[in-house]
Amino acid sequence: MFLPLYDQNPKRFVIKPYVNYALILLTTFLFTIQYLLPVNAENYVIATFGMVPYWLSDARIDQIPFIPDEFTFVTYAFLHGDWLHLLSNMLFLWVFGDNIEDALGHFRYLLFYLLCAAGGGALHYFVYQDDLSPLVGASGAVAGVIGAYILLYPKVRVYVLARIIIPLPLPIPALWVLGAWIAMQIFYVILPQTSAVAWWAHIGGVIAGMLLVLLFKRPEVRLFQS
Repeated sequence: MFLPLYDQNPKRFVIKPYVNYALILLTTFLFTIQYLLPVNAENYVIATFGMVPYWLSDARIDQIPFIPDEFTFVTYAFLHGDWLHLLSNMLFLWVFGDNIEDALGHFRYLLFYLLCAAGGGALHYFVYQDDLSPLVGASGAVAGVIGAYILLYPKVRVYVLARIIIPLPLPIPALWVLGAWIAMQIFYVILPQTSAVAWWAHIGGVIAGMLLVLLFKRPEVRLFQS
């Protein structure tokens, strides 16, 4: 739909959003290992740490040895299907995540990110309880960041690479850019599903992000800032 490049949104409380940096580096590092594994080993990792709805519904199946299978509601967010899947998620996290960390603080941002991943996974599980396909990708967590950003900074100008005749960087209010992204997720869940994209996980992440930012933001941070 578009590629975000950067936003005109200076940080007020956090000099270095090192949690956001760490999430990007860790996710990229883990995918690099996943990518370098032999195919059988990679499939085993995805089947073990991806979120498989049907296996969670069946108490007889022990998906992850030694720890509860519900941990896959978080671990799936650190795996990806391919490099394009990874890079698109990390680009959104790079552009928007630092300001959410600034608004929440380091520890609360980390907790927020993980809970948004769980929220996205939970809605996907609720809709597809009989599905055997593993859910992977940080999209649910990143969608939570997007939901929080819309509530906190809807008027901030975001430079996006949009193709009209030729690709151009255009400054567009965050509400328009990210609102269009959310509208696209809703549009696709209404259509018959022919894609492997986990649209419901995106919607679950957005809902979780909008709710959690109200609880986790600093008291001095207002909603709907310009």
